[in-house]
Amino acid sequence: MRVNGTLINYYFHCKRQCYLHGNRMNLEDNSEIVKIGKALHEERAQGDNSEIAIENIRLDKLTKEYLTEVKKSDADIEAAKWQLLYYLKVLKEKGVERKGKLEFIEKNISNKKTVILELTDEEEQQLDKYVTEIEILLDAAEVPDRLNKAGCKKCAYYEYCYV
Repeated sequence: MRVNGTLINYYFHCKRQCYLHGNRMNLEDNSEIVKIGKALHEERAQGDNSEIAIENIRLDKLTKEYLTEVKKSDADIEAAKWQLLYYLKVLKEKGVERKGKLEFIEKNISNKKTVILELTDEEEQQLDKYVTEIEILLDAAEVPDRLNKAGCKKCAYYEYCYV
């Protein structure tokens, strides 16, 4: 599987989840939390016709100024940030330069509902390193260890890891 925004996000969130998803073990179709997130995403985009597919990525909304990524919550801002930066890099490689905008439907950690990002040269170089690390992770013979964090209980892969 080629690296995409979802894998970038999972890499920051949980290496095990990244590995499993990247090796085509998709348990998300059975997750109520994922279903809620998709429903919120579809409701927000309804009538907007804004989602754009480019190669192996899906962009939530592209305007003249921003590439907007919508997230259900701000529970993992760092993962969402790098996912959006990855999308900005892909667009830049296609000759389209934009600022990034993260929009959170629910605010749990941060008091901001929107975060604005700009892709820097340093972040581009770091993204190249992350992509290489993800490719190595996906080719590994063994599944990474589970995290054993409180958030694991809400994960679509919980049953795989704990049952």
